[in-house]
Amino acid sequence: MAIKIGVIGATGMAGSAVYQEAFDQGFDVTAIVRSTVKAHKTLGQDAKVLEKDAFALTKEELLQFDVIINAFATAPALAYRHIDLAAYLIGLFRETTVPRLIFILGAGSLMTGEDNHLLLEDLKKLPDAASWVSIPDNQKKELDFLRNIDNVNWTGVSPGITFQAGEATQYKLGTDYLLFGEDNESVTNSGTMAKAIVSEIIKPSSEKKRFTVVNA
Repeated sequence: MAIKIGVIGATGMAGSAVYQEAFDQGFDVTAIVRSTVKAHKTLGQDAKVLEKDAFALTKEELLQFDVIINAFATAPALAYRHIDLAAYLIGLFRETTVPRLIFILGAGSLMTGEDNHLLLEDLKKLPDAASWVSIPDNQKKELDFLRNIDNVNWTGVSPGITFQAGEATQYKLGTDYLLFGEDNESVTNSGTMAKAIVSEIIKPSSEKKRFTVVNA
């Protein structure tokens, strides 16, 4: 039987790419979204949909899946909801190994530079940071939370500095350090992210840890 995957936030940039990659590789994939109409417009009329707010999902509804991918996105003013949703999902599946929970994180929690500082420190210094930096800040806190969880089968994945819509490319994988491609740019296409996540589902190597992926 095909692995069953649920994608929370499947109409967003990351979520839609993951949905499509999983579908193309033959998985039984369901979009978990607030709007069926938007899901069908984004993913196609044949897309399987579970229409529900992520915070209202029940354990029973989610137990049908082998893997749940959290591609939740929100406005900077509500960035703390990244932590809230992670805590909610972890709370549902304490003392379990199935479903596997995969969280799409930000790049701010990656280390960089000769002094191994967090990229988040550099992001906070950018001129317009005040309007958006709460997102990477809270996603870093989300990873901090996950790293204290030892009784749920979780995995985190971070993109490079620039996370953009685009087709899958060859890619480089790492763990906690910011990566750069051959062009010395730290860029991750949504398709590249999706390809790496589906590969991780097929052959798990980052259980209870975070990995990072960039375009090669």
